Amino acid sequence: MKRRTFLSGALSAATASLFARAALAQQSGHAMSDMSGMSGASAAMMHAQTPLAAADALPVGAPLATLRTLSNESREAGHFRATLIARPVTRPLLAGQPGTTFWQYDPGNHTDQADDAGPGIGPLIDVHEGDTVEIRFVNRLPQPSTIHWHGLPVPPDQDGNPMNLVAPGDERVYRFTLPKGSAGTYWYHPHPHMHTSEQVFRGLAGPIVVRAASDPLAAWPERHLFVSDLKLGADGTIPENGMMDWMNGREGQFVLVNGAREPRIDVVRDERWRVWNGCSARYLLLAFDDGRAFAQVGTDGGLLAAPREGVTSLLLAPGERAELIVRAGEGASRARLMAAQYDRRKMAMSHGSLSPTPSAALAQVQFAPRDEAPALPAQLRTIEPLAPRGKTTAALTQKSVVFSEVMDMHAMHQPGASQSGMPRGMQFMINGTTYDPERVTLTSRRGEVEHWTIANQTDMDHPFHLHGTQFQVISRETGAKRVDEPYLAWRDTVNVKPGESVHIATVQNLAGERMFHCHIVEHEDLGMMGTLRVI
Repeated sequence: MKRRTFLSGALSAATASLFARAALAQQSGHAMSDMSGMSGASAAMMHAQTPLAAADALPVGAPLATLRTLSNESREAGHFRATLIARPVTRPLLAGQPGTTFWQYDPGNHTDQADDAGPGIGPLIDVHEGDTVEIRFVNRLPQPSTIHWHGLPVPPDQDGNPMNLVAPGDERVYRFTLPKGSAGTYWYHPHPHMHTSEQVFRGLAGPIVVRAASDPLAAWPERHLFVSDLKLGADGTIPENGMMDWMNGREGQFVLVNGAREPRIDVVRDERWRVWNGCSARYLLLAFDDGRAFAQVGTDGGLLAAPREGVTSLLLAPGERAELIVRAGEGASRARLMAAQYDRRKMAMSHGSLSPTPSAALAQVQFAPRDEAPALPAQLRTIEPLAPRGKTTAALTQKSVVFSEVMDMHAMHQPGASQSGMPRGMQFMINGTTYDPERVTLTSRRGEVEHWTIANQTDMDHPFHLHGTQFQVISRETGAKRVDEPYLAWRDTVNVKPGESVHIATVQNLAGERMFHCHIVEHEDLGMMGTLRVI
């Protein structure tokens, strides 16, 4: 299927051109946005439209903020216990405007006043393999919510699925034990169907690090970079999604690292960086603007078997994470860490695609001359292929996931089509249907290794995410050409390009119901999600 399926036929050329120009203006940040500040029906009723803040309205160059760390309230060895409260928090951002109201996760011992010295990101949960984790979640939002432990192998009923909602004013306790081999870089965010997008773009997300008892890189200085983006109105409010946000996924005009625009990083010796893409829809093609190389040492599910040296760019789709080694220089130098331009084929409101999102500076990096250059271990850990030796993937149980979309352009062009919650006229689908909480899309057997094929029949990139486990990418196929994945790694999110099929091997070890979906969260809310029942 090319571009998308039209349900209503083409509009006149003049009308299509008009809406295309409006879409391009909104994409570049000059159009009027849909609602601000408030959420849901009350915001929609006001029909207020607010221009976006100027692209230079937030300051740059402050030292990179250190992420808050969630304190362990337990004194018992191997037990992590804490409280997370989801609540509105107001922070001053724009001079001369009232504070901006975010929704964010705060620790249970937090006061009702905003911590203006800290980044607007949930606290880091820093735990170890073998730990039993107990998080009391308190929902002080005006909407039902959950906490999804993205990438972690937790029991299905503890994973914040959309069928396990926590109502406003209520609370629940999530409990799980982290198995051996689960060390890696993870994150947490809400997962209530049809509310996930709003809750994420208003600020609900936070990082998780699971550490191994034996880590070959434990002695390296570690730095955390949690990347998000922010769409901000000129009046300091956070606008509701407009039609283009729903169609392509929301990209804010400000790209933030640990809650700040273009922070300064001083590298005085070789460092281990953990990088999270916590954006709703923005792809991060990580690169330094002077072309310097770095090493990749980890993916979503932890360390690679061996370092990948000489990397000059690395794509992180929404939801993906990576571990990097960034080296100090032979002499003093500086560079900018960039999200380089990447064309994910965003749709226009008429035929064709929008221009790629321009490059964005993530951080200003000052490199000091290093005294010595520690050598990376040649081997980081052992990763066994999931498919048994001597057994082809054809002998494994097969699963098929197909991404598709349908656009009713007539409905989408009607006045107010995106001003009453979910927009009219859009369907993002898996295997020909939008998400239905009463329907099981696929069924798997616990402990059985399977071969999944994820096919993208749209003309737009979609990141695939599977709950409750990690998987291994085997190969990628476009047309009649199939290319093996160049290295073995554990992942829970993988990008699928237009017309591409990605082949993965995976296994679920716990019975129950799991979600799988596109991790452009607007597409997830619009139906590009399915349920996997593990028996």
